[in-house]
Amino acid sequence: MATLLTPAILLLALAAPAAAGPPTTERAGLPAPALVTTDNETPVLYDDEAGGNASGDDPAIWVHPHDSARSIVVATAKEGGLRVYDLASRELQSLRADPAPRADGVDGRYNNVDIAYGLELGGETVDVAVVSDRYNDQLRFFVIDPAGARAETPLTEVTAPELEFLFSPDRTTVEEERTAYGVAVWQPGDGETYAVVTQEGDTRIATVRLTPGADGTVGYTDLRHLRMPGEFPLPDGSTWVPCEEPGAGPQLEGVAVDQRTGTLYAAQEDVGLWRLPLPLGSGEPVLLDRVEDFGIHDVYDPETEECEPRDPEAPGLGGGNLTADAEGVDIYYGPGRTGYVLVSSQGDDRFAVYATTGRNRSLGTFQVRGDGVDDVDGSDGLAVTNRPVGPYEDGLLVTHDEPETGPEVDDGRDATSFSYVDWGEVAGALRLRVDTTAGNDPRWR
Repeated sequence: MATLLTPAILLLALAAPAAAGPPTTERAGLPAPALVTTDNETPVLYDDEAGGNASGDDPAIWVHPHDSARSIVVATAKEGGLRVYDLASRELQSLRADPAPRADGVDGRYNNVDIAYGLELGGETVDVAVVSDRYNDQLRFFVIDPAGARAETPLTEVTAPELEFLFSPDRTTVEEERTAYGVAVWQPGDGETYAVVTQEGDTRIATVRLTPGADGTVGYTDLRHLRMPGEFPLPDGSTWVPCEEPGAGPQLEGVAVDQRTGTLYAAQEDVGLWRLPLPLGSGEPVLLDRVEDFGIHDVYDPETEECEPRDPEAPGLGGGNLTADAEGVDIYYGPGRTGYVLVSSQGDDRFAVYATTGRNRSLGTFQVRGDGVDDVDGSDGLAVTNRPVGPYEDGLLVTHDEPETGPEVDDGRDATSFSYVDWGEVAGALRLRVDTTAGNDPRWR
């Protein structure tokens, strides 16, 4: 049985305007985004029957503990399952989204992924990819071969059977697909590992404690829920409810946990970027930054399945860093508690950067241009590491790219891929710090 935490404390954080960083859009007369380049991207995925219904969404970077060249990137492809890539973006493994190990299990839809380091599983210490499965409303677990990129099969599923649904009371409700969406791993340093999961089409966040078993499988327990705000008071005394399709609430997707402080950063797609402490309910959420059209009253058009503003001239109350949807989130670790929170601003093909300390001030935005490959557009998920991995001596950013374009891409098909960006490029463009010390990330201590 899940514990549902009361949202009463949330209202306290919304009574006054949130502490957002300064806008950085040309429309506001402020600096344009910095430009960085990439020349490395994964093979194209096609979301059709011929392509195995593979639609790229979210990546995670697994760092090899001794030989960084063996590090791998694990990426979700929704109904197309998982893909594993090496540091040259070559595909090493393709895993089908097989039915979940449960009596009523169906083929999966893998949405987001993160890495849990150092689990004691079947008498061995292993690292595990944690994946959200929308069609089964649960998490799936894949042990990572310690050989990494040199392994014949880098990932092997170890999901325990008959795990409880994360947001649904029964299988019939699962079919409505208000199910597991974004995911992040939290390892607070007490020997326990948790996953934070968001819900598609609703404002709830869940946490569970991972339970590695002596039989070599991984499950979870201690399910708790927190309902985030779905409506917001405006300065004129009115209440703003973000426009969604009928029956849906303003969902969150991208989540990342600062392992040093237990701070969760969560992107609510049509609202903005939140900061809240873990465990859930232990403190007030703070809305750090708002999407540009925050506060604009829209009406849903069932014919176009789009939201249109009631007043096309109405100004938004948000900043200039994020244009809906706010999507992927991850953290680049610096010394002490310093570092950077990265958020993909899908609506304008940018990435926003915030400090991890103080009031999380805005540090600017950037876009990724292709050098021999296409530009990064419509980014959904992203992952970043401060650790040197292979040729990326300053760290690595991996981001989803949609649509994938280029002379070798079939324009008539829904194409996606993932692009690799040297962190040194980002740091140089925005005058950010490069620090590859292993101890910055607690998982490496």
